[in-house]
Amino acid sequence: MFTRIDHVGIACHDLDATVDFYRRTYGLALTHSETNEEQGVREAMLRVNGTDDGGASYVQLLQPISDDSPVAKFLERNGEGVHHVAFGTPDVDSAAESARGRGVRVLSAEPRPGSMGSRISFLHPKDCGGVLTEIVQGPDSTR
Repeated sequence: MFTRIDHVGIACHDLDATVDFYRRTYGLALTHSETNEEQGVREAMLRVNGTDDGGASYVQLLQPISDDSPVAKFLERNGEGVHHVAFGTPDVDSAAESARGRGVRVLSAEPRPGSMGSRISFLHPKDCGGVLTEIVQGPDSTR
């Protein structure tokens, strides 16, 4: 079902300051940033290894752009820190269906657009040991 860890999502209050921290402290390269209105976040992807063309793993930093977004609610409850773990798959539809078949709730009926042209689905944390889990299919099906 999964081919690799795609990224670890980290919720933060100040995206620019947090990007700066990860660049200075860990030497990670900022490879992509965008605002995702649907999910209510500004986000930045910092590559840990590999290349953006395939095989890369990322740290995804997430700053809410509205007080009612899921990330804003997470920050209110938990403070800054790990928000979710994302696994790469060549086929998000079949991976989500496989999870459903194993009794795991998928949080949306259909995959939706994600970072960097990907398609994503989330799995309910109560069915995944308390971890919000994201399934990611890259735009070229290698992520």
